[in-house]
Amino acid sequence: MKPFVRMLIVVITLVALVVGGAAAREAMTIGSTVDSMRQQIVDIAKFIHANPESGNKEFKAAELLTTTLADNGFAIEQGVVGLSTAFVATYRNAGGGTAVSFMAEYDALDGLGHGCGHNLIAASCVGAAIALSRNLGDTPATVIVFGCPAEETTSGKIPMAAAGLFNLADVGFQMHPGNSVIGNYTLALNLMDFTFSGKASHAASAPYEGRSALDGVMMLFNGIEYMREHVRPDVRIHGIITNGSQAANIVPETAAARFYVRSMERPYLDSVVKRVHAIAEAAAMATETKVTIAPIKQYDNVVNVPSFMKLIQDKARDYGMGEMPFAAPGGAAASTDFGTASSSIPCVMFSLPVVATGSVAGHSRDMVAACASEFGLESAVIASKIMADAGLELINNPEMIKTIGAEWEVVKAGN
Repeated sequence: MKPFVRMLIVVITLVALVVGGAAAREAMTIGSTVDSMRQQIVDIAKFIHANPESGNKEFKAAELLTTTLADNGFAIEQGVVGLSTAFVATYRNAGGGTAVSFMAEYDALDGLGHGCGHNLIAASCVGAAIALSRNLGDTPATVIVFGCPAEETTSGKIPMAAAGLFNLADVGFQMHPGNSVIGNYTLALNLMDFTFSGKASHAASAPYEGRSALDGVMMLFNGIEYMREHVRPDVRIHGIITNGSQAANIVPETAAARFYVRSMERPYLDSVVKRVHAIAEAAAMATETKVTIAPIKQYDNVVNVPSFMKLIQDKARDYGMGEMPFAAPGGAAASTDFGTASSSIPCVMFSLPVVATGSVAGHSRDMVAACASEFGLESAVIASKIMADAGLELINNPEMIKTIGAEWEVVKAGN
């Protein structure tokens, strides 16, 4: 072998050892930092679980999270976008730089408690943010925790996105309890109220003088049933009667219904919503009533960025999670306002199991129990490591941020 070839091999080997060793040291540093915080992360998750609070009333949770972050050098802005339990916590290192964010949720389900694992989401986000802030050295960087209230009800991320808060960051992270999977093919969502107004009259002696608002509601339901055959399989439409009037001997003057309409893609969902509106207007015309349609909220499907998902996959493997698969489109899917955040900046959501074997349904009492179990609490610790380590790699590799951003633009345009 020629000397210069031998020398080239030696140089390449040394470079590989240095790069590999640096990566290993980086993971070890993040891992050991999170391990030193393990009890604090667990205590946060336990406290929020033991003190479930409804959306926009998460005062105890918000106080605990902001106090913990402030004690670790984060500047706190509370009550953002007019929501008393929303906050932005910011840590600027060496003047600030690439901004990595973690999107905490901490509201509970009314009457159930933490059946969606938001106690673990909040604890893992805070754990990841603090661990990352402690491992930046002299690197200019910014670490942000977005405190996002009311995911289950009024969806705090919607006004936060509208105000441009998420654009303070370059990327966003979140772990959600569930199966072991990376990415989340959620459904875009519109929530709407339909109120029909008719004319009251005696239902026995003079029904012909009245116009039944309830008939309008029933025709809305029937029209939607007929439409189901003519929409894509990913569409979900489900509603309830919220006001069926009060007395059976009076022609109903007012009646109302609430509907969720969902689909995997926002443009297609918009076309379905337009058809639902047309059905409501036709129902009002047929019953000689009037209908008012009030939008309650809407958010987009999650934008999944493969290169960002691959980064999480690599880090999950480093922390003992094996080869976590990417989420596949189709099948059962729900909706989340994280989708709206992912339309503002590149984001990644991944799920970790909260039970040792099998699976557990979300929004169930079994999930409530699992999110306070030793196994579930450990998932919050592991998630802290994965997110903090991935965040540090992005801060140290600006080109990776550019790659993820460019891919995000393409994927978002396709949605």
